[in-house]
Amino acid sequence: QVQLVESGGGSVQPGGSLRLSCAASGRSFEYYAMAWFRQAPGKERELVATIRWHGDISRYADSVTGRFTISRDKNMLYLQMNNLKPEDTAVYYCAADSLDTGGSQPYEYDYWGQGTQVTVSS
Repeated sequence: QVQLVESGGGSVQPGGSLRLSCAASGRSFEYYAMAWFRQAPGKERELVATIRWHGDISRYADSVTGRFTISRDKNMLYLQMNNLKPEDTAVYYCAADSLDTGGSQPYEYDYWGQGTQVTVSS
């Protein structure tokens, strides 16, 4: 059974940091593109960052560039989030794309985690 399980969410003050983790199991995700999406209340799910297997290429949403870093190690995916802002508040989801395209749309991803809440508030 394929599973993606996120952890590391929580509440933090503006300017703070969090590190999200995603543990993938059930198959090897070595050749998959992996990504973090987020969804705030009343908004659509949006790409935060993606990292492809081929070339280890990563890219970020403009809103998080310079503050967030995506990385992967075997079947683990990470998102280091620094200088967090209230607008970063959302449920964060880990996702896997078997075609390794690293696209920006949710439909391009085959597997999803259940999400972890990140709240940035003073």
